[in-house]
Amino acid sequence: MKFGKVEAPELIDFTMPKDHPDTEVVLSRYKGKGDLKVFVGCAKWNRQDIKNFYPRGTKDELQYYASQFNCIELNATFYRIFPGEQYEKWYDKTPADFKFFPKVSQDISHLRRLNDAVYPIVDRYLEVTSNLKDKLGTIFLQMHGNFAPKNWDRVVRFVEYWPKEFPLAMEFRHTDWFNDEKVANELYHLLEENNIANILVDTAGRRDIMHMRLTNNEAFIRYVGANHESDYTRLDDWLLKLNDWKSKGLQNIHFFVHQNMELESPLLAAGFIAKLNKKLGCNLTIPKTLHNSGPTLF
Repeated sequence: MKFGKVEAPELIDFTMPKDHPDTEVVLSRYKGKGDLKVFVGCAKWNRQDIKNFYPRGTKDELQYYASQFNCIELNATFYRIFPGEQYEKWYDKTPADFKFFPKVSQDISHLRRLNDAVYPIVDRYLEVTSNLKDKLGTIFLQMHGNFAPKNWDRVVRFVEYWPKEFPLAMEFRHTDWFNDEKVANELYHLLEENNIANILVDTAGRRDIMHMRLTNNEAFIRYVGANHESDYTRLDDWLLKLNDWKSKGLQNIHFFVHQNMELESPLLAAGFIAKLNKKLGCNLTIPKTLHNSGPTLF
């Protein structure tokens, strides 16, 4: 993921912002009402995209990936709407507790930008995606960085149309969605009222959109490493934050590890999972990597 890439990550202040004051209010509604569910994965399973991960002789990349991770951020569905049979094949290749978190097609988000022509496409997208059945996690919609609050009415119509049986998370990248207080409050209210997760993107060059505002009991986090030693300390900061949110009522963690150059995402994720198990009392499988030494990139 190139979003937020910078030439000199060592110059970036990666201090995690304070929570939006309403995040604790939202989480308090769920406190004591369910066990914590944690899913951590990468964005892709293609051998060319995640290096130093697959053992020599691996015949089926998805099958092996799913033996190591419990989920995938399915970015492939952004570029095309696959036939229903393809989703059935993915379903059959993965364990019973595996989850797919597919990205909404760019035809909907980027090309037609939630205009009135998207709704037949939404129907077709959901029809085939539903073939993932019980392995379907939260579907996520990522809007273009120039999709601004002037398009508010399109967002409202889309949210009202979206079938509530499909969990949804939304990602906004234009800074005015979060830095104009009136706009931000209207957006947060819309997402809360419709049980839609407000995606958090942690990337070097866009600290302005680290809004730290949860809108339901789901922390959907897209973490983008900068291929720098700070990638590890930033993940340590997330351990503390997620543990804090857990104590306040968070029930669902969906955490996806990217890098600007996808060289070591599985290694980063494996180290994160190991620490997450200890800090939050999880029991996730720690993925194997081809590195014999401890988890380090440098």
